[in-house]
Amino acid sequence: MSGNLVNGGTSISCPHGGRVVPASAPSSSGVRADGHPVPTAADVFTVVGCRHTVGGVRHPCATVRWTPARGGVLIDGSPVLLDTTPALCFSAALVPQGPPVVAAGASRGVSSR
Repeated sequence: MSGNLVNGGTSISCPHGGRVVPASAPSSSGVRADGHPVPTAADVFTVVGCRHTVGGVRHPCATVRWTPARGGVLIDGSPVLLDTTPALCFSAALVPQGPPVVAAGASRGVSSR
């Protein structure tokens, strides 16, 4: 699968405009792209500020789950995330809410400690 590497500077939102953020510091591997930590599929992402409602009842996105293809680049055994990696946002009740919107990034350089 091809695509641009997701890093701490990549803008990600839920389909309803909520901001997707890592629940904790991304992978402690020390790998960085454009000076930002590179998250992997093992990292947990939460959604902040989703205003999704169904029938007047709030059903905001709460988390994002990524399903990377096999055979890609790994960091500490977990696949890196690309702007093309399939993912879904879920409500707190684990109801699928739709795919996140990932702004295509343009990584200029990757480094590791």
